[in-house]
Amino acid sequence: MSHWRELPAELHPDVRHLIVRLRRLKDRSELSKRGLAAKTGYSAKSWQRYLNGRSLPPREAVESMAHVGGDNPHRLLVLHEIAAQRWSEGRAVTTPAAAPAPDDGPAPPEHAPTEHQRQGRHLRVAVTAGGGGGGRPLLLAVRLTEARAQLADERAGVAATAVATVSESMVPVIYTCELEQRDGRWYAGLSRTTDILLSNTQMGLEVAEAQCLLQRAGSEPGDIDGVFGPKTRRAVERMQKRGGLIVNGVIDPPTWQALREGAPQ
Repeated sequence: MSHWRELPAELHPDVRHLIVRLRRLKDRSELSKRGLAAKTGYSAKSWQRYLNGRSLPPREAVESMAHVGGDNPHRLLVLHEIAAQRWSEGRAVTTPAAAPAPDDGPAPPEHAPTEHQRQGRHLRVAVTAGGGGGGRPLLLAVRLTEARAQLADERAGVAATAVATVSESMVPVIYTCELEQRDGRWYAGLSRTTDILLSNTQMGLEVAEAQCLLQRAGSEPGDIDGVFGPKTRRAVERMQKRGGLIVNGVIDPPTWQALREGAPQ
């Protein structure tokens, strides 16, 4: 990929990782930017910005690129979700000064997680505190989602499970439920967990999986957005009451079992 320009040094590694994947898919397709525009509906100039790291491609463009390049759309959209969050945080993250990038050069190697990230699965990010004068940054400890763990697994061959909590910088995402039954259990294609505890303010693929299963069970959680909010809690409580479980509004192992094995209401 010697014809690709060096990506901007200030890009977060997760954003960089997504763009490198998109570049590889374009190379695999052997399409020019004009050809890519014809296949995806996004202009050649738009793709030039996306692939050079000047703007973040929308979700639909990423999904179209997955189909064009023969990649798994779900996995690529997980990368896009993480990159979108990092992109929104990037205005407030301070990074060390870097030498100017040359106009042309090979695409950078994929980022490997640091030892701290591999062990702790935490990332401290600076986001601008809302409302206060002076725009002083507020450091928030953001717990990585299972999607983050999937990304780390793809990079370093390490699997982990963690649940995120809601922060002001999160980018809204609507998930698609792909329900299927295997060995008497129901799955929605987002997580296969049966024991992670989920409660208010948590977010991620596990929450979206639970929302899909709640919806299937006839207990409407609202949007399938992966955010455990009041509607999701009420849906959990309704389902627990109907199923004779302890009504605590928390998705615990007995609740997971009922969601995965129960019949639709």
